[in-house]
Amino acid sequence: MEKARARIEPPDISERGGLKDGQPQRSDERLFMQLLAFGGCRDAAAVGRHLQQAGVDGVLYEDANDPRGIAILSLTSRPETFVAQVRPALNSGPCEGLTLKPQYTMMGRTYSLGYEPDLKETLLDRPRRTVLNSAWGWAVWYPLRRSGRFAQLSEQEQRSILSEHGAIGMSFGAADYAHDIRLACHGLDRDDNDFVIGLIGKDLFPLSAVVQAMRKTQQTALYLDRLGPFFTGRVVWQSPV
Repeated sequence: MEKARARIEPPDISERGGLKDGQPQRSDERLFMQLLAFGGCRDAAAVGRHLQQAGVDGVLYEDANDPRGIAILSLTSRPETFVAQVRPALNSGPCEGLTLKPQYTMMGRTYSLGYEPDLKETLLDRPRRTVLNSAWGWAVWYPLRRSGRFAQLSEQEQRSILSEHGAIGMSFGAADYAHDIRLACHGLDRDDNDFVIGLIGKDLFPLSAVVQAMRKTQQTALYLDRLGPFFTGRVVWQSPV
């Protein structure tokens, strides 16, 4: 049995991009993000100062739908940071008395599609710049799960459906209306979602408009099993880019 196991090739779990300088790109680095929402916050600015002193890398949002609600987005390439650094910070100081809203908890990791011209930019640099951009003060975060029917489609059909979705996102991004964060979260959350999506921008209306436009795509209309809940917030504090 041991000899048989020794002959089994381990799966390749690295991220892959397109050719760069004539060489294939591979990486085992990814950016992990976690959103935790809380109620009962009377002083969001104090929470921001506390997070800064604790060295948390991320964003603090005030909840647009809860006058005492906040959410903390933390980001790291080492997921143990969520437990070793973020967790103690959220159990001390002005965070100690907050009430967690577990229905809004989201966690995911950046991923590649296999043809990206700059893999590091895709996995680490661009997502970080997007969520920490001081000019983009609004955010909408939500999880989604695709239906099993999508997985049964051919690769060509899947690519066509996703390209329709992607074209809308690129048009909103080119106009500086909305910029998206796409995270895979398979097995990382309690509800077994597939992805976490973040929409980031300087104004709130375009973020709602891009969600509205996406509703008409085949992926949303035909191949989603679950969408949301949605967290809508405005930036109170951000760590430096």
